[in-house]
Amino acid sequence: MRSSCLIACITLLILCSSPANGQLSSTFYDKTCPKALSTVKAAVKAAVAKEKRMGASLVRLHFHDCFVNGCDGSILLDDSANITGEKTAGPNANSARGFDVIDTIKAQVESVCSGVVSCADILTIAARDSIVELGGQTWTVQLGRRDARAASLSGANSKIPGPASSLSALITAFRNQGLSTKDMVALSGAHTIGQARCTTFRSHIYNETNINTAFATSVKANCPRTGGDNNLSPLDVQTPIAFDNNYYKNLQSQRGLLHSDQELFNGGSTNSLVTSYATNQNTFFRDFATAMVNMANIKPLTGTSGEVRKNCRKPN
Repeated sequence: MRSSCLIACITLLILCSSPANGQLSSTFYDKTCPKALSTVKAAVKAAVAKEKRMGASLVRLHFHDCFVNGCDGSILLDDSANITGEKTAGPNANSARGFDVIDTIKAQVESVCSGVVSCADILTIAARDSIVELGGQTWTVQLGRRDARAASLSGANSKIPGPASSLSALITAFRNQGLSTKDMVALSGAHTIGQARCTTFRSHIYNETNINTAFATSVKANCPRTGGDNNLSPLDVQTPIAFDNNYYKNLQSQRGLLHSDQELFNGGSTNSLVTSYATNQNTFFRDFATAMVNMANIKPLTGTSGEVRKNCRKPN
């Protein structure tokens, strides 16, 4: 009897300490830093009010962080003598932005509770609050991530799907992160806000046929065949600073700016999801929130793994 009880207790202890059980919690900072969420929210609100595009940039930082060895704040690390960061990777160089905003948020959070809230969690909260500020719905964020002490340039170059990706490549890239095809299509809806550089969509507007002719012509005015690589165009030409479902409506009329965007509605398996989201914004909002929670759960560092950086740009 005692042996059985002991085994049961050990099993319970293992389950309770397992990374898959209760590793993140919506109440993680309730006692240790009760002002954490409100501090991040106020800072995001100010940043987005100053520049609407910043909301999309903060969401993108979270996405690019999570796809490289999990949501661990590694994208925020600067290069140093000991670290080769992810900021110079193809998907991030000359395009990932908002690092200064994260610095500001971190400083404000540190002022109310030093050494408690991780940079990885700040990215997670800031992404949610950015969506809300631009008109999307809120959701409950799970917290308790810790920060990586290292980065992966090779991971950033290989794991983040690019703008020329095919539908099958997109599905595979997301599946490799434990995300479903529905998650992928819903998360792609973040392209209803933000802008893209000419170099990321030039081939689509000049060389491909699954694009509305009038739309392609209008975009070419700001994206010549040569030069102007960093010229920007909105990913959603209808409402570029509003989080809504127009991105999917644009795909239905072949007004996807990126090749990878239009792949979602190009006669393939995801056409029905695009139609569903284009028809019902509430369905999109619901699935987007679920997908964001799923993405934020990619391999978080918890417990005694990693650390809580005081400066998001370098390990303690």
